[in-house]
Formats: sequence, C-alpha cells, structure tokens
Amino acid sequence: MKALFFDGKMLSYLEDYHLSDVKPGWALVRVKLAGICRTDIEITRGYMSFKGVLGHEFVGIVEEASDPSLIGERVVSEINIPCGSCEVCRSGMERHCPNRKVLGIAGIDGCFAEFVLTPEGNLHKVPGNVEDEEAVFTEPLAACLEMTSQVHIKPEWTVYILGDGKLGLLASQVIRLLGCETVLIGKHPEKMRVAEALDIETTQHVNPPKKKADLVVECTGRPEGFILAKQLLKPTGILIAKSTYHSAASIDYSSIVVDEVSIVGSRCGPFQPALRLISQDLVNVKPLISGKYPLEKGLEAFSLAERGEAIKVLVEP
Repeated sequence: MKALFFDGKMLSYLEDYHLSDVKPGWALVRVKLAGICRTDIEITRGYMSFKGVLGHEFVGIVEEASDPSLIGERVVSEINIPCGSCEVCRSGMERHCPNRKVLGIAGIDGCFAEFVLTPEGNLHKVPGNVEDEEAVFTEPLAACLEMTSQVHIKPEWTVYILGDGKLGLLASQVIRLLGCETVLIGKHPEKMRVAEALDIETTQHVNPPKKKADLVVECTGRPEGFILAKQLLKPTGILIAKSTYHSAASIDYSSIVVDEVSIVGSRCGPFQPALRLISQDLVNVKPLISGKYPLEKGLEAFSLAERGEAIKVLVEP
C-alpha cells in the first residue's frame, strides 16, 4: 500500500509498503482522511524513538473485521492498544499499560497510509451528520474532554488556554461550554483570527492578562510554555499539562511547592462525547483546517504543518 514511513531519521512516501495480515479481533480500515498532529512532528525530531507509519487521527471505512456488523461502517479509532494482562490493565487503567502500543506513536503503524489495522474494540461509529472533515478531529477533541474528567472545573473560574494551535482552539471551545471566563493566549495572528471568528476571547502572549487564573491549560507544544503557564496561575491554582515534545522543560520546583500549585498531566479522552459535541454543533472544528493534501504529497503536508501559521493539515489517501 501507499504510506508515509518514518525510518527514525527521515520521513518518506512509499508506494509499496507491506500491510500485515488482519488478526482475529482486529479491523482493516480504509483511511479516508487523516490529520497531522504536533506529536507526529515531534516524532520526526526524535520523540518516542518511533519507526514506522506515522499518524493516529483518522476517519475511515471498515473493510475487514471479525465482527461482520462493522464492515462498511465509517469509524474513528482510539489509539492505545494495551496488553490486557498486566496489573495495570487488570486494575482498569488500560490506557496506562506499560506494555501498550499506540497507533503511529509506539510499536505499531499508524494511519498515514491507504489502510490501517486497529482492534475492533477501539472503533467508534461516526454519526451520519458528521462530515469526514469533522470526524478527523475526534481524537484531539476527546483529549480536551479528558480535562473535564480529571478536574472539577467550576463555572466561576477564570481559565487561560495557553497556545493557539489545534489543541488550544479545541480546549477553548470545551472550557467555554462550562461557563468559565475563558481566554486564549497565543502569538500567531492567523490563528488568533480563527479564534476570534469562533467568538473566543484572545490576547497575545507578549501581553498576558494581569489577573491570575484559577486554571491554565498549557498546550503550546514548547518547553517554555510551562514557565508562562506557572506565572499566570494564582496560588493553589491548577495547571493542566497537554504538551508533549522531544526536549525537557525547566521547572521551578520550589515555586510549585510554595504556591501549592497542582499539575495535572492530561492525555487521551472519551470518543463518544467528542462525537456528540461535533454532531450537535457544540464545537466547531472545520475552521481549524489549514490545508488538505493527497497522500503522495504528504511531505508537503508536513512542511505546512510545521509552519507556525498552520492549525490542522489533513492528508487524504
């Protein structure tokens, strides 16, 4: 099949990549549309030391499956594949399985290809009124919803979203639904205009609010974002960390202790609520699309995705 393959040093477009056989309990999905994530870019810089087909955000059609009711269905897929037998899995925390594989990130090929293999249990059917260009945002939107499961976010809180990329724009829409005073802090004029068109209050990172926040969501994708996030928090505030990157962040540990700040790492989230938000037009994702490229022009797609003005770049096998 055709695929975008990363060999640990270079990303390449291949026309004859070998597709493994479909195992019992797994599904073969024909990829209709896939999204380039910041994590994909960080992998090309060494994050996770991954080699294989990149990509984990996609929508597609089930071509083969052990469950015949899935065949022909339009689906999205969760990305974590736990071992199912370790102590962590048995305790109900499969997403944190130390032996897990993660689509296009760790141990298994992803979706920047004509086909992808994924466990049937990871699949979610896409509502008929949700377009492919919307369904492809399910995984990152679900990751934003995870925040609301981890932290009791009160409607009277002041919340700052730090970072004007895809995750920041989605997180701002999710937090706003809770009734909070929500401000997106960014630095890219093009992205800030998209936020303003979505009626999201914005301000530039060079002129951050003087008022301290009860909660800051850090999703800049850069180590220095953590420093600013901490500066924006009031004592006893909560910092939700969403960024992953191939480098280390400097942390003023003593100030965290003195200010009694809580730091919450936040990763993957629930797919069904994310699909409902899109289906009910409660979150608007299509303005976030910066470009769409055929798979054979995937390197051009990555080049655009790496530029600061792009929000979400899609690849269409």
